Amino acid sequence: MTSLSIAAQNIPTAKVASEPAGWVLTDLTDYFNPSHFWGAFALGMIFLLFGLALSWSLRRALVTLIDHDPKERIDRMTVGFIQHLTTFIMWVILALLFCHAVPSLNKLTTSLLAGVSIVSVVIGFAAQSTLGNLVSGISLVIYKPFRRGDRLQLTTPTGVETGIVEDLSLGYTVLRTFDNRRIVLSNGTIANQVMINLSSVDLRVMLSMTISIGYTSDIDEARAIILELAQAHGDVQEIVGCPVINLGASSVDLSLRAWCPDAATSKSVEYDLLEQIKNRFDQAGIEIPYAYQNVVLSGQFADNEGCADGKTQSPR
Repeated sequence: MTSLSIAAQNIPTAKVASEPAGWVLTDLTDYFNPSHFWGAFALGMIFLLFGLALSWSLRRALVTLIDHDPKERIDRMTVGFIQHLTTFIMWVILALLFCHAVPSLNKLTTSLLAGVSIVSVVIGFAAQSTLGNLVSGISLVIYKPFRRGDRLQLTTPTGVETGIVEDLSLGYTVLRTFDNRRIVLSNGTIANQVMINLSSVDLRVMLSMTISIGYTSDIDEARAIILELAQAHGDVQEIVGCPVINLGASSVDLSLRAWCPDAATSKSVEYDLLEQIKNRFDQAGIEIPYAYQNVVLSGQFADNEGCADGKTQSPR
């Protein structure tokens, strides 16, 4: 009897002790219930924090991967594009899961899907350019006509521009010019035009600069000066030759052809040699022809001058 009475007395005590924990669990469940506004808001904050944590983890993983690849066997542009694309897909999936979890948004999504044919046509026309740039970006990553750090030469509204590939995002490609400007081109535009990759295989670039001299100047002396200056330049790796390439209307054109380490260096070499060649030609008396005009005055001007002196002119 004593043991049964003690057990009977202990049963209500255990029940009472478990009731507060149940109430707390029920309150938390009600608080995160997506059926009402604050529950949906709290659930949205959880999805947002989860997405931010995933984005940070993805960035850290890619940074660690790049840090462990000092020889750059992994293409940096491809890694960056994959990061942008993965982040975009992740946020789309999280948004769909949130809409599915919230009853009111789930009903709205269901009603919108009922007219999916009309909506898809409207969205397709509205986002045609955006989707085209996304597909073009994927094709650029797959076929790799250029990599990050390559020097491209292409046609822009301002003319022919040369820039280094800096970034490839989901919609646009960014090039950095030598004067620190940024050329932003849509992926569709850069994928559909002819571009010259100046550094894809071999960085060496052949310098080909034209120097004109007068017909009365000595070709051999001019060629010797040009070759001497080119050989003395520290950035010229190899000289191919300096032949006569054209006999123009007022000049004899010579072409210096020499190998330089890269495209940027070849431009610097060209500017240096042009100035040095001009100074040496002046010292050697070699003419650099230039365009000039001879103005021939007709007889009418002489007639008017005679009238101004007070003399009458008989008509002709």
